[in-house]
Amino acid sequence: MKVVLQRVSRARVTVDGQTTGEIGEGFLILLGVAEEDDEAAADRMADKICKLRIFPDSEGKTNLSLADVGGELLVVSQFTLYADCHKGNRPSFIKAGCPEKAERLYEYFTERCRQYVPKVEHGSFGADMKVELLNDGPFTLVLEGDSQRIF
Repeated sequence: MKVVLQRVSRARVTVDGQTTGEIGEGFLILLGVAEEDDEAAADRMADKICKLRIFPDSEGKTNLSLADVGGELLVVSQFTLYADCHKGNRPSFIKAGCPEKAERLYEYFTERCRQYVPKVEHGSFGADMKVELLNDGPFTLVLEGDSQRIF
C-alpha cells in the first residue's frame, strides 16, 4: 500500500462537475493498493495516518494529531502510485492491485479511518476525478507499507 498524504487547509474532489467529497483542515490521502495488500496492511496504514502528529502546537512544533485538531480526511484512490517507469516511456501498472481488490481495500481503509475521524470523505473509485487542495505548509509525506510495517 502506498500513500501520498498532504496536510491541507481544505480539499475537494469532483466527478463530472459534481462534488463527491470535500473537507476543511485535515489530510488529503492519495491511496494506492498493490496486488499483495490485504486488510492487515490497510489497518496498519489507517492507524499510522490517523495517529501521525504533524499539526503545529501552540509553540509551532509538529506535535498534534488529526484528532487533536478536529481534522478531517479526504481519501482518493490512486493506482498510478504504482507506476513503473524504469523501462521505456510508457508507465507500467502491473504492480497495482486488480480493480476489484483495490476497490474493496479502498472502501475498507476508508471505513477503518472512520474509527478515528468523524468526517471521512472520498472520491469515486475508478472515475476521472478532479482534485483541488490548499496544501498547508506545504507538508507532504509518502508512506509505503505492507501487513507488517510502514516505511
